[in-house]
Amino acid sequence: MTTAIEISGVHKHFGSLHALRGLDLTIEQGEFFALLGPNGAGKSTLISLLAGLLRPDQGYLRVLGHDVVRDYRLARRSLGVVPQEIVYDPFFTVRETLLIQSGYYGLRHNDAWINTLLERLDLSDKADVNMRALSGGMKRRVLVAQALVHRPEVIVLDEPTAGVDVELRQTLWAFIQNLNSQGHTIVLTTHYLEEAQEFCQRIAMLKQGQIVALDTTQNLLASFERRELRLALDSAGLPESLRPLLRRSIGSTHILDLPSLGCLEEILGIIRQSGAQIEDLSLVEPDLEDIFVSIMSEQASV
Repeated sequence: MTTAIEISGVHKHFGSLHALRGLDLTIEQGEFFALLGPNGAGKSTLISLLAGLLRPDQGYLRVLGHDVVRDYRLARRSLGVVPQEIVYDPFFTVRETLLIQSGYYGLRHNDAWINTLLERLDLSDKADVNMRALSGGMKRRVLVAQALVHRPEVIVLDEPTAGVDVELRQTLWAFIQNLNSQGHTIVLTTHYLEEAQEFCQRIAMLKQGQIVALDTTQNLLASFERRELRLALDSAGLPESLRPLLRRSIGSTHILDLPSLGCLEEILGIIRQSGAQIEDLSLVEPDLEDIFVSIMSEQASV
């Protein structure tokens, strides 16, 4: 099977800035894939290269086997990009905007699919409204519809839920999950790491134009052993011997670093021996944000 996205040895410079540094990445068809990184990591540059808005200085990028430079027509036909910035033509209605977008791909009589997009993105009642009159959230829905109007097999979502309400998030993710279940490849960049953790099967983390972590979401979560133990104690307080594990205290609740589950019994034994009484206890598992912060911190110290 042809890979959805193949990136090999890609470098990109902007003057003295080396934005991408020999990037290698393969995304298989049907994956729901996250591309994460801090601002300036190279995510937007990579998306612009895939979309043909920029050209690599070295290396190549392919979408469904089509080189984005030499075979750009088929590469762009295979790709739909929802941009981070809200850009629109203020002179057209929502339906006209989608009809014009269809024309860019040589599509005629695309009304049935446009109607489907309008319905699935809850835009049907806005179809004949001028783009200027839409709220920011509604404009973002139109951007999603524009990216999907030619039914691309590979869909890139660049911060699709930035600054939008809960209703749009739910509508969008239900639609995107449905597309993924039908075999569409989804590539997501987001600063809402809980979205990546919930929806994405694999994750790549970028920093300074390089991939610093690449694995399944499950493996990344499993690799991070540090947990938090939250203890609410009576007036006896936290035993002095546990102070090195203390991350912070909020009133009578003490949050401890738990290096491993094997340490839990030892900690509880120390508390029992001290005479303190446990009024409440909870174990907090690490999430993707914890792992992201840890990996980025490790890279900063290298």
